[in-house]
Amino acid sequence: MNLFRQIPKVDKLLKNKNLQDIPENVLLYSIHSVLNELREKIKNNKIDKIDENKIINEIEKKACGILSPSLINVINATGVTIHTNLGRSLIDEEIFDEAKKVSTHYCNLEYDLDKGKRGDRYHHSAKHLSFLFGCEDALVVNNNAAAVFLILNTFAKDKEVIVSRGELVEIGGSFRVPEVMKASGVKLVEVGTTNKTKPKDYEEAINENTAMLMKVHKSNYTIEGFSEEVYIDEIVNLSRKHNLLDYYDLGSAYIPKLPYGLSNAEPSINDIMKFLPSLISFSGDKLFGGVQAGIILGKKELINKLKKNQILRMFRVDKITLSLIQATTLAYIKKEYEKIPTLRQIFASIDELKNRAKKILSLTPALRANIKESKTYVGGGTMPNKAIPTVVIEIEGNAVNWEKKFREKLVIGRIENEHFVLDVRTIQDDEIEKLANIINKLISCEVKR
Repeated sequence: MNLFRQIPKVDKLLKNKNLQDIPENVLLYSIHSVLNELREKIKNNKIDKIDENKIINEIEKKACGILSPSLINVINATGVTIHTNLGRSLIDEEIFDEAKKVSTHYCNLEYDLDKGKRGDRYHHSAKHLSFLFGCEDALVVNNNAAAVFLILNTFAKDKEVIVSRGELVEIGGSFRVPEVMKASGVKLVEVGTTNKTKPKDYEEAINENTAMLMKVHKSNYTIEGFSEEVYIDEIVNLSRKHNLLDYYDLGSAYIPKLPYGLSNAEPSINDIMKFLPSLISFSGDKLFGGVQAGIILGKKELINKLKKNQILRMFRVDKITLSLIQATTLAYIKKEYEKIPTLRQIFASIDELKNRAKKILSLTPALRANIKESKTYVGGGTMPNKAIPTVVIEIEGNAVNWEKKFREKLVIGRIENEHFVLDVRTIQDDEIEKLANIINKLISCEVKR
């Protein structure tokens, strides 16, 4: 019997009543894809009969895969607030609604309402950012890596930039400071040693080709013990002494004093801005808690030069990003910190977290679990190695199995001390009932087994 002859015709499959709700272009692609796979199986003697119902099911499955979004919500029960793999900082719904109003209607993005002619799209965010941070001007690009590249290319192309060896970082996605510097057209001059860099190391490296002294935040590591670094105030003073630019790639910035001793580990951006650095850049999400973007602060003269660099066009942000930055900045100006989800999670007390855990357990009476205090991290390359207290729901049973089952239900937890745990610091209040329903269904499946 020739199995190839038994393969259903494309025309017949297109008319199948079970496939009529699928858009024609998707349906046609899915049919051809499934039939090609079927022919390969026949060639390789992997099937011995044609099952038309199975073919229909495969076509439906293939079409569903095309039509279903792959970027979907998960419940973050890892305890890591700024989780790079899970979307980093959250956007507050009220702030998002403000941006939505702007983005779903025409707006004065590049229109000067006073003069009745074309305006500057960066004016909107710069006005509020300059007020918030007490600087002359500001510029927003699509991420902090773009900010680094733009600054270096504008002010130090074909010239030297001095950086401490202890700050030549590599962060997630193989982003390496030396490689970005090379790509931007500057020559890196390393000074000091891995663990110790002093002001004289910078001073001795300065020559007629030096354009900038650069400081880089150690995003995801710390140097402990016998170590020494040059702080931004010393970099600023040294730059002024030699008539050079100073630039701080801060990476992530926070404003209000943080709990659990985090502010003792690193200064706030307002503390840094008191030294009036020439330029500073950081991410618009992370600790700032807004949308992903690169925020550049500095002197008006320098920001204007950045705007004239043709490369800025490639790093330009749209009205959605600008409106989100504007709404987030206004929340900070009004000290409405409760509108910043990142801060809400970091500031949550142990008592709050225990109450959240108790509520989850009250909704899942059949779950064999215990509430325990633990430690977690802020994440996203911020506050490296600075643990903060948290509360977890420790589930009894095989940790690996539980991790897989919860992950299949779009709940991402972690394994700690050979137990699967749900860290409640990053579980949102409006996710509690949803999580409880997932847990109850998983337990029900376990009982049936």
